[in-house]
Amino acid sequence: MDTAAVATATATATKRIEDEEEMKPWEQHSGVIRLPRFDYNAPSSLLTHSHSAFLITCTIKREKSATKEAINILHKFITHNHFSNNKHEEEEEGITDLSLVKLIRSGLVLFTFPKDTSPDTVGIVSNIIQALDSGNLTLPLWCHRILPIQATCSLNEKELQEVVSMLVKKFVDANQDKLGRPLKFAVGYNRRGIEETKSVKENLNGSNSLLDRAKCFEIVGTAINHVVKDSVVDLRSPELSVLVEVLPLSGVPSGSIVVAVSVLPSNLVSTKPKLCVKALNSNNKEGSVAQ
Repeated sequence: MDTAAVATATATATKRIEDEEEMKPWEQHSGVIRLPRFDYNAPSSLLTHSHSAFLITCTIKREKSATKEAINILHKFITHNHFSNNKHEEEEEGITDLSLVKLIRSGLVLFTFPKDTSPDTVGIVSNIIQALDSGNLTLPLWCHRILPIQATCSLNEKELQEVVSMLVKKFVDANQDKLGRPLKFAVGYNRRGIEETKSVKENLNGSNSLLDRAKCFEIVGTAINHVVKDSVVDLRSPELSVLVEVLPLSGVPSGSIVVAVSVLPSNLVSTKPKLCVKALNSNNKEGSVAQ
């Protein structure tokens, strides 16, 4: 190979390396993990049915990178699951389908399971955190937290109270021998800035008083006390934590608000600076993440 050819080949290789370095993180591994399309039927289903799901917080403007990173992580812990929207494939292979749901808030990624399925989302996230803590799973770069959603419902008193009561009863029944008396609990309510949206402003000025934090806490606390009479609020060391999360869904009618509900054990939550699901990587800076 003559000098000119060598120079040309070197320049080409250098340009390719520079291009790769300039590529966005999600583009760099796009050939490895295919980014799924949004399931535009999912928001309407969330309005009418309860779903299990995962809500992932991530670095703002890195949602695509976080989506692929989350797929890679979840594939290791959800047996026989995939991320396509091919229902025929699901029926033929018996594979549970996860839907990627479009949101109106940056720094969040939402995957939902089909209605009428009840995967152990809390167990899955618990296993992920254990694997991270033991060094058996590489620390994520883009995903900061994975909230295991056990159920969803419309934001109204009756539905929220029913869902919380059902999940708390299930938790208490499964952990009866481990829980003290009085039962110590805490409640977290996160709206993640959707107060800025038109539909939420209308509700704040209208009849949906559950958007008020104190009112939501009152409803959830009452539901817990109905299940466990001997229970008290303990924000420092709760034995169970009820997290209520308003989902900033895209494509839902004005005034329609859906919340996710999770009842988590103490090992899956952080209480400082505020109550939330435990971070996947404590070294990540979350200044540019949807908290």
